[in-house]
Amino acid sequence: MVVLGSLFKRGLQLRIKLSLQQFEPAKQQEIVLRKLLNKAKDTEIGRYYGFASMLKKQDVFGEFARRVDLYDYNRMYERWWHRAREGNADIAWPGHIKYFALSSGTSEASSKFIPVTTEMIKAMRQASIKQIYTLAQYNFPSDYFEKGMLMLGGSTHLNFTGRYYYGDLSGINTSKIPFWFQRFYKPGKDIAKISDWNAKIDDIVKHAKEWDIWVIAGVPAWLQIMMERIIAHYGVKTIHDIWPNLTVYAFGGVAFEPYRKSFESLMAKPLIYFETYLASEGFIAYDARPHTVRTGMRLVLNNGIYYEFVPFNDRNFEADGTLKADAETLNITQVQEGVDYAILLTTCAGAWRYLIGDTIRFTSLEHMEIRITGRTKHFLSLCGEHLSVDNMNTAIGRLGEELGMEIKEFTVHGEPSGSLFAHHWYVGCDQPVDAQQVRDLIDKTLCEVNDDYVVERKHALREVIVEVLPTAWFTEWMERQGKLGGQHKFPRVLNPKHLALWQAFLAEKRA
Repeated sequence: MVVLGSLFKRGLQLRIKLSLQQFEPAKQQEIVLRKLLNKAKDTEIGRYYGFASMLKKQDVFGEFARRVDLYDYNRMYERWWHRAREGNADIAWPGHIKYFALSSGTSEASSKFIPVTTEMIKAMRQASIKQIYTLAQYNFPSDYFEKGMLMLGGSTHLNFTGRYYYGDLSGINTSKIPFWFQRFYKPGKDIAKISDWNAKIDDIVKHAKEWDIWVIAGVPAWLQIMMERIIAHYGVKTIHDIWPNLTVYAFGGVAFEPYRKSFESLMAKPLIYFETYLASEGFIAYDARPHTVRTGMRLVLNNGIYYEFVPFNDRNFEADGTLKADAETLNITQVQEGVDYAILLTTCAGAWRYLIGDTIRFTSLEHMEIRITGRTKHFLSLCGEHLSVDNMNTAIGRLGEELGMEIKEFTVHGEPSGSLFAHHWYVGCDQPVDAQQVRDLIDKTLCEVNDDYVVERKHALREVIVEVLPTAWFTEWMERQGKLGGQHKFPRVLNPKHLALWQAFLAEKRA
């Protein structure tokens, strides 16, 4: 079977050479936008905004931005998507919508129903293959390409209403896995369908020794729990005692650095890390240059998604992170490195100028590379400190390095402190540690990386409070919210609803 591995490896090496031959970013994006407008011109949204006449304009970027409104999920769903969910055809995309992905976000009280079309499934698959191509940049033995790839996500079981299927995006994509990949895919379709998180992990643990895994993929917090259970069950020291060929870890949707120390403590040798940016709305970016010092992920510019970028500042966003109706939007030709932008997506699943909720920063315009810096509604700015999730991750990462701590989770919220304000941190750590020392180092790091924070610490931001809690409490709280495992992440900034639930939970645990 090594022959198959050799053929696969040579195929990857050829395809990656071809994939690097790209048009100019602006040309790629214009082609994508025109294709989307042409495809949807006879839908209800297409007729409403006049997509057909838009296509006749030379400056299609500008015409599109002038005519089409800005949307967040609530507005998009209430105006268009709910009708597609009710069984109506040709609303925001041609035909009936057969699949809806339930979002795994933590900023909203209830799940979002994101349409997933046949075209989007194909686009996601093509982008995933581009990520796999990058493996050819390493001189892996040919037999590695015959080994297993374990993808830990939510349940792949899909619910059927009689009109459409709905469930985790992983379930929709898994149902469309190419036949040639099924032999490599672990934990396999039967285990992947299990909805009970603990039951799924139990089955993975039971079968772990039967598999020869060389690639793992998933959210670091949940993969870490899985590996800890495997190690404990078999009485070994590291996961490499079970999977000696484990070499690659692919992750996305969450910063890895806060988890790095505790994650790597489970390994006997270093892994190669690949970052991906796969959302329910589309496959946005991937790690295209893993041989280099990691600077960011390459935007997928020619595969069913047209991007616009909104500078993430007070001019364009309300204090609570809500997008203003007259917000300034930029196309791919107008962005700059080092600036935080919120992303707007127009996609082959019927999203139009849609605020995905993430903020990104271009790290290389030459290579069209970005990194995720936070969420539009996951930041703290009580008094102008503009504290991003990226700032928080930097502080937690440095904390782990300097104090030798394994920090697996954290969250923060703002609260009054007399007539002024305070930041209240909750840090998950199972080692004995001085909370005051943790507090001082977090504060010191944030002063170094955020100029606005420095100013406000001298004025309105009176106090920084830190509580160190058992890591298991974070996991238990997620379980109570019905968000255990899969692609779910603990919210880095607690909104009022989640804060009330979290504080009630802590009061119960301390009683």
